[in-house]
Amino acid sequence: MLNDVRKPVKGVDYKARANELRQTLSNLQLRMKEKQLPAIIVFEGWGASGKGTLIADTIKLLDPRFFKVSSTLPPNDAERRYPMMKRFFEGIPEYGKLSVMDRSWYQELAVARLEDGISRKEYDRRISSVNTFERQLTDDGYVIIKVFLHISKEEQKRRFDKLESAASTKWRVTDKDRRRNKHYDEYFELLDDMLERTDTELCPWTVIDAEDKQFARCRLFETIIETITAALEADTIYPPESNVSKLFGLKPMPKLSEVELTGKTVSREDYELRLKEAQKELAKLHGKLYKKKIPVILAFEGWDAAGKGGAIKRVGAALDPRGYEAVPIASPDAREKAHHYLWRFWTRLPKDGHITIFDRTWYGRVMVERLEGFTPVERCAMAYREIDEFEKELTDCGFVILKFWIQIDKDEQLKRFNDRMNTPEKRWKITDEDWRNREKWDLYESAVDEMIQKTSTVYAPWTIVEGNDKLYARLKVLDTVIARLRDELAKRSKK
Repeated sequence: MLNDVRKPVKGVDYKARANELRQTLSNLQLRMKEKQLPAIIVFEGWGASGKGTLIADTIKLLDPRFFKVSSTLPPNDAERRYPMMKRFFEGIPEYGKLSVMDRSWYQELAVARLEDGISRKEYDRRISSVNTFERQLTDDGYVIIKVFLHISKEEQKRRFDKLESAASTKWRVTDKDRRRNKHYDEYFELLDDMLERTDTELCPWTVIDAEDKQFARCRLFETIIETITAALEADTIYPPESNVSKLFGLKPMPKLSEVELTGKTVSREDYELRLKEAQKELAKLHGKLYKKKIPVILAFEGWDAAGKGGAIKRVGAALDPRGYEAVPIASPDAREKAHHYLWRFWTRLPKDGHITIFDRTWYGRVMVERLEGFTPVERCAMAYREIDEFEKELTDCGFVILKFWIQIDKDEQLKRFNDRMNTPEKRWKITDEDWRNREKWDLYESAVDEMIQKTSTVYAPWTIVEGNDKLYARLKVLDTVIARLRDELAKRSKK
């Protein structure tokens, strides 16, 4: 890509052309607000290629309430404890707003390969993560404009020399800048590879010859205007649902109707004894997880009144309160609705050695949102792949994910509903929505079957918990968590 860059045409007044485009660019923000179109403009390029100047020119006429400019610095120690894309997913703009990035996630690809010594395998994994991230955002309606400002080795050196010649700008040229210029050819080769491999149909690169500053400004404005205008005028077309069975390793799972609930019981005496032993063992494992810096996610889904809260309470009772958090997931608030649906989960990930317990999860996308019509069915269908990718990103970075569906039958649910209605201290647990959901039992069962079939991956499988007997269900959850954590600790001790 870097060897095939459009050059300025002699005789064209690019300065005048850029000035003509300024007003068009300014007018676009109103249309973006009206259509709730979010956009991200990524500025990458060689040192001294003019990123700062072009960013200033881009935002000069925009309403400052509409955009945010951010400069990407190397990750700090806290950020390194999470998957690479976490801090970037957290920073995506709300619908209808613009984010302008002076460097971006791309600094953790080619530059990290040369300067941080990441392996080729890790470099390839990061390329895949970036392509996934960008595709997920564009599938959600985001516009991502990626610009790389290109100058030659000689031009870069000339600009560095000029900056160093003045006392007021000398500080802007660092030893690292000089080293990069000295090894320009090495950077060129790897940057070109990075650009080629992340130049996708929905998120293409625009490489701009930045040696002529007026031409660069004009090309930038044209690119932004053309891309955003096309997005504003395009009809919403959802891509076909992905075949997740080909993309991910899936584990065969039974349908809910095939799960045998009878006979899955335990006596109160046996329960109390086993509960105490299990909680003691889980407490020990939590300490080992902390020492090994292994983050864990426990995700709970299930029918209303299935016993999620009781199971979560028994797990939490075994854990050091300084090292875990239970997160109840309700309907998204206004700020959460203004972002990609996974945004609120990226912001709630556990730190190394900590455990986060989700009481309901990102799977609401393919259940409640789908069946209640909160999100178009076609958009919900895309979530199976997105969720499998989200969980794979986490497990590839060392997270352990356990997912539980607590299964009860319809008669047991009715019994528990009536018990709540007739017990004053429990009445707050039952809502009109619970009764409405019960009327759609068959629809929900079909949706859950599909969800489990398409998202029970080898790296984050589902565990269906027989829940007609609450005591049995709590013990099964604890035993499953203990067995999985033992296995993970054993695997990692061998590495």
